[in-house]
Amino acid sequence: MGIKNYIRGAACALLVLLAFCAAGCAQGGASGEYTSAGLEALDEGSYSEALELFEEAIADGEQQMLAYRGLGLAYMALGEYESAAEAFTEALANTDGRMPSNTEDIRLYLATAQYQLENYEDVISTCTSLLDDSENGNADAYFLRGASYLAEGYTDEAAADFDAAVALAPEDYDLYLNIYESYSNANLSAIGVTYLQTAQSLKGDDTEYYYNQGRIYYYLGNYEESQKMLITPVEAKYEPAMYLIGKVYLAMDDYTHALAIYQQIQEEFGESAQCYNGLAMCAIQMGDYDTALSYISFGLSLEGTDGKQELYFNEIVAYEKKLDFVTAAEKAEAYVANYPTDEAGQKEWAFLQTRE
Repeated sequence: MGIKNYIRGAACALLVLLAFCAAGCAQGGASGEYTSAGLEALDEGSYSEALELFEEAIADGEQQMLAYRGLGLAYMALGEYESAAEAFTEALANTDGRMPSNTEDIRLYLATAQYQLENYEDVISTCTSLLDDSENGNADAYFLRGASYLAEGYTDEAAADFDAAVALAPEDYDLYLNIYESYSNANLSAIGVTYLQTAQSLKGDDTEYYYNQGRIYYYLGNYEESQKMLITPVEAKYEPAMYLIGKVYLAMDDYTHALAIYQQIQEEFGESAQCYNGLAMCAIQMGDYDTALSYISFGLSLEGTDGKQELYFNEIVAYEKKLDFVTAAEKAEAYVANYPTDEAGQKEWAFLQTRE
């Protein structure tokens, strides 16, 4: 069965907001000692520590809106979306009319957690409340509501929201790519491709432009053009481009160059689950399954959940390739319990049940 090479999912579109949560949490007044420390821990990627600090902030009576908001962010980063949704709901309960930007911000996080939980009706409700109160609209809210409409089968409503999002953020490559993935997940890739074509027409000449164009070509399956576009940002050691060219090499079955680029990423930027997953995929394709499992173990030992689903999946594949079907089946059973909507995982589990 095949290995899993993760790009990014439409369901995770708004999780990029975590990148600037530390700045955003400063809104609305003084944070308090524990809240400030929690924000620093979030910024450093110490999510379990952040969780404890925000709980201390709540117990100590620090500004509850900020403390619960931070708690929600910590739960989000740890992949505990139900707890995150509960925390954001408490944060909303502690806002008032003097905090419109905070209310909008928290609603976005709440909608993201709800989307991760596949509570699409709740997402639609949360985003509708946000948009009803927003003076200028919000591209992220339109995207999330559109993706939820699409998941529920309301294609006309989804298209209207996606177009509204693009009108507000016409140069946002992430938006175009996530709209495409939403349509792809709904088996409507032909509609999604039109958004990628629009993104292809955007102009630019800097590092990010070439990286983004490389992403578009990657999604379209044109790996040679993607590789050409990525030359400039990779030479500049732009981290996202280096990860992407690793995926391009894997897609082109060039495992030697893929392995070298992932090793370079580790040297330049340190450990990450995504990088260990890339190294593991190279090792699997090169027939070195024990080394692959070693990489997977290192990746799974890191804090947080980002990239770990793919590591768990490829752990199944590595054991399967070793012909250790008993262990592979045990791993697959745990995988489908944790990721029940993943079709590839369900197929692996079904296949392995025939080998026991």
